[in-house]
Amino acid sequence: MTAAAPLLQIEDHARVRTLTLHRPEALNAFNEALYDATTDALRAAAEDPEVAVVLLTGAGRGFSAGTDLLEMHARATDPAFVPGEHGFVGLVDALADFPKPLVCAVNGVGLGIGTTILGFADLAFMSTTARLKCPFTSLGVAPEAASSYLLPRLVGRQDAAWVLLSAEWISAQEALDMGLVWRVCEPDDLLAEARRHAEVLAARPISSLVAVKRTMTEPLRAGIDAARERENAAFAELMGGPANLEALTAFAEGREPDFTGL
Repeated sequence: MTAAAPLLQIEDHARVRTLTLHRPEALNAFNEALYDATTDALRAAAEDPEVAVVLLTGAGRGFSAGTDLLEMHARATDPAFVPGEHGFVGLVDALADFPKPLVCAVNGVGLGIGTTILGFADLAFMSTTARLKCPFTSLGVAPEAASSYLLPRLVGRQDAAWVLLSAEWISAQEALDMGLVWRVCEPDDLLAEARRHAEVLAARPISSLVAVKRTMTEPLRAGIDAARERENAAFAELMGGPANLEALTAFAEGREPDFTGL
């Protein structure tokens, strides 16, 4: 079965459902509509008895450039901005609750949620030409998606501190060395290699896959929930503040932000 949504392509093969983020002109940045479509797709895959594994990747040069900054600017400055049905919070809910194996194939640039989503991946593959960045401090905001809890567990305290504090690019080799991804592949091999491993998992009984994942993730649930509360409070405090508005205005004006007075 193959179906296509305007912003999300969905393909099923051998009990693996591949979700391809499809805003290539925006490096697959998440606007409200893409947040909603991906949330709905994850929830549908969770309930579908024919789906054992979800493989998430991006179209074109990007995995995901994170939250669409032009839309973030509108949210911060336009009282008439209308959010989506699920939005960012809904997607993270769906990721935290997703009961089946989630495989990510990072085909290109991954910023913000395009990096922090890896905290919820059971296996992550990355192209040698891809790069990752958590731009929170360069945007004057706080971490997201329980990354302040999941990334230190995944890569260790100091590597997580660098990723979350520096807003610097992380190469594929660096991501592999720190354990942020599991395998690095040449660009032409990435999707085939990720699918091959996903299909190995998908050949196992779904009930067993779900049980194994639940026993691994259930001890983390309280920590994820608490981290999200802390992050959301910090994000709400900083969103629309002087540093965030300077960052978003600079982005809209095509210049570097100036934080020297902040």
